[in-house]
Amino acid sequence: MSTNVLRTPDGWWAVLPQALDSARAGGTPTERAVRIETKAVTTAELLADRAAVREAAASGERGTPVADLVALPPVTTPCRVVAQMVNYRSHAKDSGFTGDIPPTFFRKASGSVSGPHDTIVRPAHVNFLDYEVELGLVMGATLPVGTVVEEQDLPSYVAGLVLTNDVSARDVQLTKTQFYESKSYPTFTPTGPYLALLEPEDFDCLIDLRLRLSVNGVTRQDRTLADMIVRPAQALTLLARFQTLDPGDVLLTGTPGGTALKAPPKPVEKIAALLPPALKWKAFFNGQARNPLYLRDGDLVTATIATPDGRIDLGEQRTAVADAT
Repeated sequence: MSTNVLRTPDGWWAVLPQALDSARAGGTPTERAVRIETKAVTTAELLADRAAVREAAASGERGTPVADLVALPPVTTPCRVVAQMVNYRSHAKDSGFTGDIPPTFFRKASGSVSGPHDTIVRPAHVNFLDYEVELGLVMGATLPVGTVVEEQDLPSYVAGLVLTNDVSARDVQLTKTQFYESKSYPTFTPTGPYLALLEPEDFDCLIDLRLRLSVNGVTRQDRTLADMIVRPAQALTLLARFQTLDPGDVLLTGTPGGTALKAPPKPVEKIAALLPPALKWKAFFNGQARNPLYLRDGDLVTATIATPDGRIDLGEQRTAVADAT
């Protein structure tokens, strides 16, 4: 069974199964964590010290309530942050894609990685701020260029999973056709709270993982990995055609439908195609300005990824949105 790891300013912690004493008393089970006795500073170093993680998880200590700990992103930086574009059927439909979609990757600056409860800061020049809940694969071994990864090979390369939000400045992304800038501002990759370290048998449960995201308590995204187009083993094989990954690097595997940005209806799209580029974008963003789904100052984004039985549970991410000051 997977082991959840938490990173705080004081070090690394192994999260214990929810306390049974509270449940017996009719209360809510309390998550507790035990400090991992390790010299690891980076995620890669922690992954090389799995024995210390297992020892902490099996220590039998009562531990510290997780609610009393300040969670940092469990993926330390600098590292490679790679992402997949349009990798869920529901998102492809929302985006107006038909037919086969070529697998596409892009990079995000690792400086965009932030904590699971840190505020998402909207830059002053960004008017259309969007959310994308995504499953992150955290590498546990080097993936050299040319590697072919079969389903049964995943445990040899992927150490664990993290919950991420691929926050996007859509007006930058669309007008500049620039993924790197539009998704790389500071705080644009909330990550965590947990790094779920998997055992080989846990990989059979990946298909059951359910991604959920809500804004101000209203559900926006809700799909399982069954909606995914290119699954993790194939994605790593395709990525390894040109990109090496190392322990501690992370691959964001795409987002389900339900983002604020959606393709315009076909008649509108055909009319817009006849306009000069400047007028086309002006008309498009005038329409987007009436879309209430984009993130605004004061919004609260909540995201989870878990299997129905709780065997894999990446915790809950709660991030407020604020305008840059």
